[in-house]
Amino acid sequence: MSVSADGNRVRPQDLLRVTAHDADGAVVLAVAGEVDLFSAPVLGDAVTTALADAPELLVIDLSEVSFLASIGITALLEARREAGTATRVRIVAPAGGVVNRTLELTGLHEALAVTTTRAAALTG
Repeated sequence: MSVSADGNRVRPQDLLRVTAHDADGAVVLAVAGEVDLFSAPVLGDAVTTALADAPELLVIDLSEVSFLASIGITALLEARREAGTATRVRIVAPAGGVVNRTLELTGLHEALAVTTTRAAALTG
């Protein structure tokens, strides 16, 4: 259990919000907050739910993510694996942002099909 400085209990959903949107046959997961050891299961659960209907395209938009720990990268790689060949997965990480830089440093831009905008992810 995590506790904030004022003694209140912190839930994973307090650190990370994932909202799903339909976009012409694609599912877009808009992710906001911090993806760390405590909150990564929130992202993983959202991906599993989104893939349950086998959409043609899953876009994971990390534009509002302020921190991406290694467990978050693992969650993204798991999303690609879980999607199999039925669903294409695209990751949105804006140029110059911390997430884009993290994925660049790990050499995963190509493997994760990273784009810098949601529009590019939906048309790519």
